[in-house]
Amino acid sequence: MFISTAYAQTAPAAAPGGAESMFGSLGQLLPLVLMFVVLYFIMIRPQMKRQKEHKAMIDALAKGDEVVVAGGLIGRVAKLGESMLNVEVANGVELQVQRSAVVQVLPKGTFGK
Repeated sequence: MFISTAYAQTAPAAAPGGAESMFGSLGQLLPLVLMFVVLYFIMIRPQMKRQKEHKAMIDALAKGDEVVVAGGLIGRVAKLGESMLNVEVANGVELQVQRSAVVQVLPKGTFGK
């Protein structure tokens, strides 16, 4: 019925600030660091590359380029503005959209009248 105190007496004494505790904490952080490195190379870096390519595509837009807008509309760039552009989707029909809404630049001749 009594609890024996022998267990506490036979346990090894912990070294305060010793090398074992430093490597123990490093060993616990290593999987977290490795997980972040893998996450960076699998998700973050490719996303940043896609954003950079999209910005270059939007900056290179010129009048007459045939584009696909985010809603799926296909048209020809009629006017360019700082943040907006007009896309001609049919004869005499122009839509004003944001530059960032352009998803893809099509090869010349894809959009026929």
